Amino acid sequence: MIERHQPSARMSKIVIHNGVAYLYGQVGSGEDVAEQTADCLSRIDALLKEAGSDRAHMLQAIIWLSDMADFAEMNAVWDAWVPEGHAPARACGEAKLARDALKVEIIVTAAVK
Repeated sequence: MIERHQPSARMSKIVIHNGVAYLYGQVGSGEDVAEQTADCLSRIDALLKEAGSDRAHMLQAIIWLSDMADFAEMNAVWDAWVPEGHAPARACGEAKLARDALKVEIIVTAAVK
């Protein structure tokens, strides 16, 4: 069975299948990458909760930065957010994001508790 949360014609915010929750890409508000990352991660927390999961159950994260020069600043926020001993498999790359003001987008896959 496939369970879709908050579906629209274009995408679902969460898709759960076989005990795995796939979250749609999250962006955040803020002036710099640290603020946007913190906001983005708080949105991911809410989606994980809705999916019946949490940070400790993350399996994978894909992070897109509009500029790799922001890598260290984003990582400082990320490292403080991820529970020790529960880091997911992760990739990070540079990409042109949907709007010029966006500096980071994060996609998370997690096991449902």
